[in-house]
Amino acid sequence: MQVYADNAATTKMSKKAIDAMIPYLEGVYANPSSLHTPGQEAAEALMDARERVAKCFGCEAREIYFTSGGSEADNQGILSVAKKGERLGKKHIISTAFEHHAVLHTLKKLEKQGFEITLLDVGEKGLVTPEQVKEAIRPETCLVTVMYANNEIGTIQPISGIGKVCREAGVIFHTDAVQAAGHLKIDVNEQNIDMLSISAHKFHGPKGVGALYVKKGIVVHNLIEGGAQERGKRGGTENIAGICSMATALEDAIENMDKNNEKILKMRNRLMDGLSKIPHSIINGDKEMRLSSNVNMCFEGIEGESLLLMLDMEGICASSGSACTSGSLDPSHVLLSIGRPHEIAHGSLRLSLCEYNTEEEIDYMLEKIPYVVGYLRNMSPVWRDLEEGKRNHVI
Repeated sequence: MQVYADNAATTKMSKKAIDAMIPYLEGVYANPSSLHTPGQEAAEALMDARERVAKCFGCEAREIYFTSGGSEADNQGILSVAKKGERLGKKHIISTAFEHHAVLHTLKKLEKQGFEITLLDVGEKGLVTPEQVKEAIRPETCLVTVMYANNEIGTIQPISGIGKVCREAGVIFHTDAVQAAGHLKIDVNEQNIDMLSISAHKFHGPKGVGALYVKKGIVVHNLIEGGAQERGKRGGTENIAGICSMATALEDAIENMDKNNEKILKMRNRLMDGLSKIPHSIINGDKEMRLSSNVNMCFEGIEGESLLLMLDMEGICASSGSACTSGSLDPSHVLLSIGRPHEIAHGSLRLSLCEYNTEEEIDYMLEKIPYVVGYLRNMSPVWRDLEEGKRNHVI
């Protein structure tokens, strides 16, 4: 059996999303900046997609900027606010210790340019509170950026509360909603969100396309020069087929959100409960305030890389953390941020489900994963030392 349980890394494109691309690959393929009729047909499709995406988040079409994905959107949003902050003498930014590297690396870049970065502690449950944000805000704070849902452990942050704190303090609030869009209800006005990043391939759309919501009145600075596209804020001919496909995928995900989450949550809970019976294992992150799709666990005495390779041999596609850092041998910064020791963080497993998964696949994973964990432990001298009392169990 082949089981794809790595939907936090990327999702399979839906039939609706694929069908939505075809007209703009075969028929309406002209450059939307061209003045001729085919070009204007493409421009109309672009505007229609912008309006549809905006409607999904309760904002205006002119507040949506299309990008190549979540990483670009994060970069453009953060750097735009930083430029304004620098001009006003406000060079303090608040974020969390377990953000996606698209955020953390951008903040590191700004730190080298003289910005002061405060990374809030997320605790063992992987949650930050509005009170923490309120206490951290200073007169020189220009931006708060907190992800909506964590890409590794799936914990959902109190975005509305954080947004309210930022609005009252007059500080711009950005959220990386790459894992949340299409899976959680989002209304940028009700939640006091000033900037928001999304990526289509996380909700059954195509790779290489995303969007940045920017509340009107906030100045957007260019990352890419070269043309007047996206109201002069992103040079480069628009990916019409990808953008239209993303709009369709997002609408479909939101329309079926409640039904899909109910199905996924049932499978997720059964999987999590079953794997929790493996001795010396632990669930990472809060058990309730997390995406319905996410299971993230650590198993003592094994290496995550070996676990993934053996699961792949059994037909199970999983991850030990973010796909963006899967080539790294370092333990997950997310797991370290919630207090997991290095040796435990190395033995992590992330399973992320979607509505395409089945109960039969859950049965299969509940059979194979405990077997593989046991097999690897039997081969491990570290596990032998733990069992013989030469080392103390951490979990």
